[in-house]
Amino acid sequence: MGKRVMVTGGAGFVGSHLCERLLVDGHEVLCVDNFYTGRRQNIYEMLEHRNFELLRHDITVPLSVEVDQIYNLACPASPVHYQFDPVQTTKTSVLGAINMLGLAKRVKASVLQASTSEVYGDPDVHPQPESYWGNVNPVGIRSCYDEGKRCAETLFFDYHRQSNVDIRVVRIFNTYGPKMLPNDGRVVSNFIVQALTNQDITIYGDGSQTRSFQYVDDLVEGMVKMMNNTRQLIGPVNLGNPNEFTIKELANAILKQIPESTSKIIFKELPQDDPRQRQPNIDLARKELDWEPNIQLQAGLSRTIDYFRLVMKVKNYTK
Repeated sequence: MGKRVMVTGGAGFVGSHLCERLLVDGHEVLCVDNFYTGRRQNIYEMLEHRNFELLRHDITVPLSVEVDQIYNLACPASPVHYQFDPVQTTKTSVLGAINMLGLAKRVKASVLQASTSEVYGDPDVHPQPESYWGNVNPVGIRSCYDEGKRCAETLFFDYHRQSNVDIRVVRIFNTYGPKMLPNDGRVVSNFIVQALTNQDITIYGDGSQTRSFQYVDDLVEGMVKMMNNTRQLIGPVNLGNPNEFTIKELANAILKQIPESTSKIIFKELPQDDPRQRQPNIDLARKELDWEPNIQLQAGLSRTIDYFRLVMKVKNYTK
């Protein structure tokens, strides 16, 4: 039997994919978004679906609705966007968590927090297990996002302990795929757009820093499994692809799939607090959720590049 499910940030990159999946699974979906980084184009095909509803709303303001499940994804997730208004970014994570937890408490809904691998900061432990407390700068330019998400996790667990709210917490590692913004500021979209427009591919640092890239469909599968797990697993649980690549390897992989590109790789100074390594330990997700990524980098990049080719053709980007 279908549930009434709310997705905050539902018009965003990950949120729109999640909404699509929930509709396929037979649920009624309430998409809540303030359209700071979300786009109507991402949800356009769902607007006519009889089980889909859109509500323009900022979750820093309390919301009163009747739902069975809440996926709390609302928050700008790339440095370009979350550093533009860092105070609002922190408010979205902290006040948004308070408001969604308060709603879940009132209507007895299950609520899942989309946390982030950024809670590990620039890690001293590699790969990162959920038991690692992290190495985060609380006063740096990334802190509005990193510490906002850490505080949101604190609130989730305190509401669970104090008020028995039914929570789930996942820590999401680098994710990519269709519906990313061309100006997103994240490394995969940056490199693809630069390669397609024959601009220099900009690597910050020497390119030896590593990331683990998961395709968005794998992440959505993990989130749905986490929300509906019957093992009373509340998390936190890492969701990411454990295959690790250097940033330079990523740039070369993208150039290989866009052979017509004349882009060259250039190097610039590494930004403050940029993590040197990032790789999830997903043993917990494998054991408790029977989840691991299925789509590896080459296949995922191909789908993402095809999407950006279409978007940039429509937008009439110039080389």
